[in-house]
Amino acid sequence: MIPKVSPWKKDTVASLTDMLKKGGTVAVIDIHGVPAGAMLGMRAGLRSSMNIQVAKKRLMKLAWEAVGNDFADLEELYASAVQPALVQTDMNSFEVFSELKKTEAGRAAKPGDVAPHDIIVEKMDTGMPPGPIVGELNSVGIPAKIVKGSVEIQKKVTILKEGEVFEGDLGMMLSKIGINPIVTGLRLCGTIEDGTRFKPATLDIDYEQFEADLISFGAGAFNLACNISWFTSQTTPTLISKASGEALALALEAAIVTTETMPHLIGRANRGAMSLAGSLSADALDEELSQLLGAAASAAASAAAAAPSTDEAPAEAEEEEEEEEEGGFDGLGSLFG
Repeated sequence: MIPKVSPWKKDTVASLTDMLKKGGTVAVIDIHGVPAGAMLGMRAGLRSSMNIQVAKKRLMKLAWEAVGNDFADLEELYASAVQPALVQTDMNSFEVFSELKKTEAGRAAKPGDVAPHDIIVEKMDTGMPPGPIVGELNSVGIPAKIVKGSVEIQKKVTILKEGEVFEGDLGMMLSKIGINPIVTGLRLCGTIEDGTRFKPATLDIDYEQFEADLISFGAGAFNLACNISWFTSQTTPTLISKASGEALALALEAAIVTTETMPHLIGRANRGAMSLAGSLSADALDEELSQLLGAAASAAASAAAAAPSTDEAPAEAEEEEEEEEEGGFDGLGSLFG
């Protein structure tokens, strides 16, 4: 006798099959520990970009194989899932990871929860007013006392090591001081995109650091290309500008007269002539040179007059110090008559 298959199971397999036939990126997520109310809100927020369906592993296997896929690939994604769900989307794997990461939120630890990492309480002022909270914190191993009208944690302390279990009111007391170590959300177990399997660790990228690294690498490559005179559409303007500057400097040193060097050479010759004229006797100068030197001397004198004098200030300070010293001794003399 052939056992009858429940209609809902057939419908579920058919729905999963239709979803997988859409192609794109397929992912397995773990919804374990997500409250039902929060799950509804998360699915509503992702509905426009992802198709999410929860089903038993056997039904997912039937749908996966029905579209010609190797279940070994999907089973690999199931390895870390406690309560799996299947996702289909047109987004790439990195976008899927980023969107699911947004669903994560911390909650207070309950008795029986396992610490995902070392639970460390820092020394701090909690800002809470005095009350029974002091004794409650101390009862779970968090050293607290009242300081200037506020509850203060006295020292940094490790409450639990990674892998240890929360007991009693510890999780609740940690939550009161802002520590909610249990992360809930739609946790990505892995994706399959165009036949390639991606693990979450591969998809977890710090985009700001990645952008900074790209900028740094680009700048380093540009500098190297310029230093070895590697001509590209990016380096050519810089290399031409550098060559132009070096050619001008060489032409000036060799006193080669061109339309570009002429103003520089004339200016340099004029400065040399004025310097030489300044070292000669006034009788040796014609009227034009005398006027030029006089104008330069007047400009220098005006600049010197405009500058604040530093010679008188120390003298005035010394006089004030002497007056203060004399006044001081007079005061002592008057005490003794």
